[in-house]
Amino acid sequence: MSLLHARALSVRYGPKVLLDGASFALGHHDRAGLIGPNGSGKSTLLKILAGQIEPDRGTVQLVHRSRAGYLPQELSELPPGSVIDGVLASVPGRSWLQGRLAAVEAGLAQAATEEEQVELGGELAELHEQLAHHEELYGRHRAEEILGGLGFARSELSRLASDLSGGWKMRAALAALLLQDPELLLLDEPTNHLDVPTLEWFDSFLRRSRKALLLVSHDREFLDRQIDRVLSLESEGLRAYAGNYERYLELRAAEEERLAAQAEKQSRRRAQMQAFIERFRAKATKARQVQSRVKLLEKEEIVQVREERATVRFRFPEAPRSGREVARLERVSKSYGATPVYRDLSAQVLRGDRIAVIGLNGAGKTTLLKLLAREIEPDAGVVALGHNVVTGYFAQHHTERLDPARTILEEVHGLVPTQAQSWVRGVLGSFLFSGDEVEKRIGVLSGGERARVALARLLVVPSNFLLMDEPTNHLDLDSSEALIDALTRYEGTLLFVSHNRSFVNGLATRIWEVRDGVIDSQPGDLDDWSRRRTAQTASEVQDGSSRASAGGQGVQARRERAFQREQRDKVLGPIKRAVAELEQRIAQLEQEKKAAEAQLADPALFSDPARSTPLITAYRDAARKLEELYARWEHKSEELAAAESRLS
Repeated sequence: MSLLHARALSVRYGPKVLLDGASFALGHHDRAGLIGPNGSGKSTLLKILAGQIEPDRGTVQLVHRSRAGYLPQELSELPPGSVIDGVLASVPGRSWLQGRLAAVEAGLAQAATEEEQVELGGELAELHEQLAHHEELYGRHRAEEILGGLGFARSELSRLASDLSGGWKMRAALAALLLQDPELLLLDEPTNHLDVPTLEWFDSFLRRSRKALLLVSHDREFLDRQIDRVLSLESEGLRAYAGNYERYLELRAAEEERLAAQAEKQSRRRAQMQAFIERFRAKATKARQVQSRVKLLEKEEIVQVREERATVRFRFPEAPRSGREVARLERVSKSYGATPVYRDLSAQVLRGDRIAVIGLNGAGKTTLLKLLAREIEPDAGVVALGHNVVTGYFAQHHTERLDPARTILEEVHGLVPTQAQSWVRGVLGSFLFSGDEVEKRIGVLSGGERARVALARLLVVPSNFLLMDEPTNHLDLDSSEALIDALTRYEGTLLFVSHNRSFVNGLATRIWEVRDGVIDSQPGDLDDWSRRRTAQTASEVQDGSSRASAGGQGVQARRERAFQREQRDKVLGPIKRAVAELEQRIAQLEQEKKAAEAQLADPALFSDPARSTPLITAYRDAARKLEELYARWEHKSEELAAAESRLS
C-alpha cells in the first residue's frame, strides 16, 4: 500500500508550465531524489505535497493518520521562546496533552462526588501514560541529542530562537522536523547550512531512518547515499527511474540512445517510402501500393528524440602564471570584538594547490578567505600574496552586493567595459542567460540565477588564485557538476570552502581543517580526511585503554608511535610528492595533446604548412614526453608501494 498518491498534478505560472498532469506514488519506505534544473518546479512540487500551496489541477492524498514533514530552502520564522522549547513545541499533540492534563487535574481538585473523582482519576492516569510514552519518543533528551548532532552546544539550547542567524535557524527547524519523526520527510536542499562534521552526522541519521523520503540536493554523493529512486522533472514531464542518481544517468543515456536509433531507422524507412511514392505516383499499375504507403506515412507516429536540456557549460580563462608561493599567512591574528578567531596563525599556499577549507560553523573559514582576498585586514601579522598573483573571489554575500536595479548584462559588462558586448553575451550564454534574458533586472532573479551571475563576473576577469566560499549553494545538481568540471580544468590555484562532499572529493588535493584558531593541513580529499579521523578516534580509544592498564607505558607507546609516523612520513612524503607532481604534469600534457588533436582533425589545416608543422611537432613532442612521464610515474608508484609495504 502506498503512503502518498499524487494524481494528475498541473501547475502553470503565466506562460511557463511546471507540471502537466504529473502522477506518482511513494511507498512507506521509498527514498526518492527529486531532480531537475533550477526553475523546473522542484520546490513547487514539495510545497504542493506539504499542503502549503494548491495545484491548478490534480490531487495529493496521504494515507490516513500519516504525517508529512517539510523543510524549505528558506525559513521565515521559528516558534517563540528558546531553541529547545521551540523544538519540543513543534511535536504535534504535546500541547494538547499538557493542556488536557492541567484541565483534568483542576477538575479532580474540584470534584464533588466519589464517582466523579474515580472517572477523572482514571483519565488522569491514562493521560500520564500517554505523556510518558510521548516523552520517550519526543522528549527533551531526544531533542537535545538531535540538536547536539546538528552542532548546537548545550549552552546554546536556552538561547532565544529569534536571536539565531539564518543558518542556525534552519538547523533548529531541521532538528524540530527530525524530532517529529513524520512518516514522510520532504527536504529541499537540507545541507545548505551544514558544515562538514554536522553533515556527516545528518547523513548517518537519515540513512538509519526507515521513513519515506523525498530529497532535493545539489550534493551528488549525499544524494546517491540516501536514495533508491529518482523522480526527474524532464522536458517531456515528470519521469520515474529505479536506483540512485548514478543509475538514473545510465538509464537516461540508454533511453536517449535507443530513441535516437529508433528515430534514425524510422527516418530512413520513411524516406524510402516517400521515394517510392514520388517515383510511382503517376503509374496506374502502382496506384494501390502508392496509396497504401501514403496511408502508412499519415498514420505512423513519429518517434520523438528527447530535447536536450540546457545546462551550464564554461571554462575559466587562462591567466598569467604566478610565482611558486601564491599566498602566505605569517603570525596572523584576527578577532571580532572580544571573540578571537585566529591567534598567531601561519600557513602557506603553493602554486597548483587545491585546498578545501573545512570546520565547524563559526570556526573562521569565511574569515580566512576574506583575509586572503584582502576584504578584511588582520589585527596583527602579515597576509602576503606571491609574485604575479591575480585573485578571484566568489562568496555568497557577493550575490547580495549585485545591484538590483541593473540588468544582468550591465552587471557583468561593467567589470570589463573595454570588451565587446557580444563577447560578454557569449559568457552569459554559457551560464544559461541568452537572448533577451540578459536584460532581466538583478532584483527579479532567483538565488540560483544570482549565483550564476556572480560566477559569470568571476569568469570575465582572468585570475590565477581562486577563492570560493560555498560556491554550490543555490546551484542545481547539473550546475554543480559543471562547476566541478570547469574547476578540474582550471590551471591556477584554488582555495575553497564547501560542505558539498562530491564537490570537495572532485577537486581537493589537500584539506585545511580550521579548529581552535589553527589550521590542521592534511593531504588528500574529504574521504581521506574521514578515514584518518576514524582511525585517530579508534587509536585514541585504544590509547585510553592502554593508559588505564599500563599507566606510564601508554605515554611511551604514543611517543613511539609518533616517532614511527614521523619516520614513515620522512620516507613516504618525498615519493608521494613526486607521484603527485608527475600526475599533475601528465594531466597538463594530456590536455595539450588533446587540444592539438582537435586542431589536427581539420583537413584544411594541412594546406598551410606554416600552421600544421608546428602543431604536428608539438603533438609528437607531447606524445613522447607523455610516454616518458608514464614510465617515471609507474616506477615511482612501484617505489611507493614497496616503501609502504616495508613500513606497514
